[in-house]
Amino acid sequence: MSIYRNSVWLVKGLREYTTGGYAAAAKSFNPEDLNIKCEGRSFMITGANSGIGKEAATEIAKRGGQVHLVCRNPAYGEEAKQEIMTATGNSNIVLHILDMSQPRDIHSFTTKFTAENDKLDVLINNAGCMVNTRELTADNLEKNFATNTLGTHIITKGLVDILKKSSDPRVIIVSSGGMLVQKLNTEDLQFESLNPFDGTMAYAQNKRQQIVMTEQYGKMFPEVHFSSMHPGWADTPAVRNSMPDFHAKMKNKLRSIGEGADTMVWLALVDRTKIQESGLFWQDRTPTSKHLPLAWTKSSAQEETKLMESLDAFTKQFAN
Repeated sequence: MSIYRNSVWLVKGLREYTTGGYAAAAKSFNPEDLNIKCEGRSFMITGANSGIGKEAATEIAKRGGQVHLVCRNPAYGEEAKQEIMTATGNSNIVLHILDMSQPRDIHSFTTKFTAENDKLDVLINNAGCMVNTRELTADNLEKNFATNTLGTHIITKGLVDILKKSSDPRVIIVSSGGMLVQKLNTEDLQFESLNPFDGTMAYAQNKRQQIVMTEQYGKMFPEVHFSSMHPGWADTPAVRNSMPDFHAKMKNKLRSIGEGADTMVWLALVDRTKIQESGLFWQDRTPTSKHLPLAWTKSSAQEETKLMESLDAFTKQFAN
């Protein structure tokens, strides 16, 4: 089955995820969709100091929005903040230093942010990692899981109450089409049985988890609109560093950073009536299937409940 899934996914990727796929999809875009001003609205973007996160922050800042940059590295974060302010003329850019693999720090951050701010309109969960060896954090958490899945869960649930204060609250989770090769696995969240360890497959499993999380959040919190999305194969520092062989083979076909960020920005800014119901998975401004045909990747309600309960248990553990 893995050979089938990977083969079908590769064909799909070469057709849809490249810059050529973006160009084909963009023919149907409405250019007026992003002709929007967003003064008075507040946006938070994790992993905002480079790649598509920084690009999205810049596009939102151009339109007058307040942007909260959540970055792990203070020097890179400050550099990104200054570059965004210079490029856009918008000084309403706020830098927060936070490592998304550290659950206690995330809990403290959401508590402090909620106490010190009146509202948050849009949260974009963009931060992620693909660590190609099995590394444990100081909390004895596998690093991909800690960052991509648990970190996303803690910051999202920690900010739900302040998001509810917005007249149009949205959460966008940057997933990946790579999740299409994975079925949800709730029995090995920290990849103890993945032998030999494969960072690409761990990442894909995390991205499948994010798809399920997005659906479940939409049911739990109907006041907030939740979306997940795939940026396509974009030429970002993360891709170059985490997947050097893939980057070398595909570099002439990869999307630009702007093309990769486009749907993220669109979901954050477009008129609410155009993003339909909560919980959908988007690609190039269009909701798309969460499963490959005949790939047997659909999970049961029990498996999905187990994932959310496990994440809540981790959250409770590190909230003290």
